[in-house]
This record gives sequence, structure tokens and C-alpha cells, in this order.
Amino acid sequence: DALAAIGSTGSLMFFVTGWLNGLSSGFAIIVAQMFGAKKFDRMRHYVAMSIYLMAAFSIVMTIGFSLANKPILHLMNSPEEVFGDVTAYMGIIYAGLIITGAYNALAAFLRALGDSKSPLYFLIISAVINVILDVVFIVVFGMGVEGCGYATVIAQGISAVCCLIYIVKRFPILHLERKNFEISWGSFGRLLKLGIPMGLQFSITAIGTIIVQSAVNIYGATYMAGFSAAGKIQNVIGMVAVSMGATIATYVGQNRGAGRMDRVKQGVKYSWIMLLVWSVVEMALVYFGGKYFTYLFISPSQTDVVQVSVIYFRTVFWAYPFLCTIFVFRNALQGMGYGMVPMLGGVFELVARTLIVVLVAGRTTFAGVCLADPMAWIAALIPLIPYYYYVMGKHMKAMRQ
Repeated sequence: DALAAIGSTGSLMFFVTGWLNGLSSGFAIIVAQMFGAKKFDRMRHYVAMSIYLMAAFSIVMTIGFSLANKPILHLMNSPEEVFGDVTAYMGIIYAGLIITGAYNALAAFLRALGDSKSPLYFLIISAVINVILDVVFIVVFGMGVEGCGYATVIAQGISAVCCLIYIVKRFPILHLERKNFEISWGSFGRLLKLGIPMGLQFSITAIGTIIVQSAVNIYGATYMAGFSAAGKIQNVIGMVAVSMGATIATYVGQNRGAGRMDRVKQGVKYSWIMLLVWSVVEMALVYFGGKYFTYLFISPSQTDVVQVSVIYFRTVFWAYPFLCTIFVFRNALQGMGYGMVPMLGGVFELVARTLIVVLVAGRTTFAGVCLADPMAWIAALIPLIPYYYYVMGKHMKAMRQ
């Protein structure tokens, strides 16, 4: 039940934190473009404006989601046996959104300047602390799922503080002065023009996963737990594609700012090749090892739960090349400053997931619901790939002239 409770919040957490992640990533692209163009004073100004916006969004979201916590969970068909745990856990996550926003923004600024290693190291430290606090709060103090929530927020706060200290000590180029914080509505508008579509793209995708989670909840706690375990495993192995996507966005942003569209074209090409190779590895991992990975979350004696995870993996594994391809073209377009079409890709995902759920949830087996993910990944590519080649062709032609 505890695994089902926390696992069922994954899509909702992705909706909430994905919005902040998308905003910070969008803001960082403009920072990367200014860095690539060597306009360092403008770069610092955009960093300061980003801080204002991230703080404002985090506070508003904390208030709004805290008030709407229970109604949202009722809409998601959360079963009564896990409802109290889910409500308590999400309340803690909402209270810590200002910390989530701070870490996302600081890490995004570092990546915008080409330093992707330091945020990784701080996140590793955070993960270790998170595990230790999980054990202390849950095993020693018996705090249950609430202990898990507190551990997550505290660990992320430590990661944010580490990023801030590192920036102060090692990145004088990011040291802000009072003049950088002079409010510019034009700068707010430019940041929001890119940040909001990226945030919406994450959130629209998350709404689709919430719809799928709501359909899974109909089948009960066993399916919720198995689906949760499979989703966590998929998220771990999928981090390669997510990280490459973030790399592409920064790489493209810097080279776009420097006017090197030929390097943009090369970078996207080789990133795609690397991710396609990785997708084959992913397919083999989950097809042959998915059952054993599930043992990380649940006892092998819980055969019903394990079988649910196996069903999910056997249903979706073939579509991982499509999922990896999304991160290449979506993030390349975002890095060039185009936010609307990537957001449209998210809309295509949402429509595909919704159609599958409406057609099969409660009417057929759990495997039918699992098909929502592959269909969504394929649908997302419908606007992304043609638009990337259209935009790239236009830029290359302009560069040759």
C-alpha cells in the first residue's frame, strides 16, 4: 500500500516539478545564448530576472496546489486505503516547491555555461543524503510516507545550497550586482515566451501520465504498485535520454548565440545516433531484466505485483527508440528558441494517451492501458521532426548566404 501510495504520485509530481523544470530550462536557454554571444552583462540581467520569476511561480504553486490537494487526488481515483498517505506526502512536496525551484534554476544556470558535471555531483550527494534520511525517518522514527516526503525536500535543499555555494566561489561571471535586478518587463516577456511553452510542454505530458495513472488506479493497489515500480525503473534508465536532451538544449543554445548552425546540425545528428544505440540497450535491459529490477522495490514473493511490472515492460519496450528521438528534436528546437512546436508535441502526446485510456480503461486488460505510452511517444514526433528539418534548412540557407 505504501509503494502504491507514493508510486501513484509520480505523474502528479512530474506535473508540478516538470513545470518548474521546464520554466528554468527555458530561461537557461536565453542565458546560454547570451553566454555564447559573449554578452555577459545581459546574461547576468537575465539570470536575475529568472530568479524573480522562479520565486513567484514557486510561491503561487505552493499555495494553489496545497489548497487543491484533496480534490486533485479524488479526480485521480486514489483508493481510500492509500488516500491519507498520498495526501500527506503531496502536502510536504508542495510545501517544498520553493526549494525545488531554487535547485532547478541554479543547476540550469550552471548547465547554460557548459558545466553539467557540478549539478550532477551535487545531485549524487543529495541522493545519498535522501537515502540516509529515508532510512532514519521511516525505519528509525516510523514516520512512514511522510518521512519519505521530508527526506526528499531536505535532500533537494542541500543540493540547492551546494549549487549556490559553488556558483559564488567558482563562477564570478554569475556574480550579480544591484543593477542586474532592475526590473525589465521586456526581459520578463522574453523569458516567459520561451519558459512558459517549455513548462507547458512538461505539464501537458504530465497531464497525460496523470490520466494513465487514473486509469491504472481503477485496477487497484496491486496494479498501482506494479505500475509504480516499472515506472521508476523506466525513469532511471531513461535518465540517459533526459540528460542528453538537456545537453542538446544547452549546446544548441550556445552555438545558436555564436551563429554556428553547422555545429548545431552536427550535434543533433550525433546525439540522435548515440541515443538510438542506447535505446537498444534499454530494450534489452527491460525485456530480459525488468522482472529482476522490480525486486528492488518489492519482495519476489509478491508475484502479482512483479507480474504487473513485467506486463508493462513487455508492452512498451519496442517503443524506446521513439522516446529517445523525442528528446533529440524537442530539445534542439527549444535550444534554438522555438518553444511552441515542442509544446504542440506535448499536446499530441496528451491526445494519444487520452484516446487510449478512454477506449480501453476498465474495458480490457491492464496491457491495453500500457499501450498509451508507446502511442504517445510516436504521436509526439509527428510535429517535431518535420518542423526541425524545416527550421534547420532555413537557418543553413541563411548561413550560406
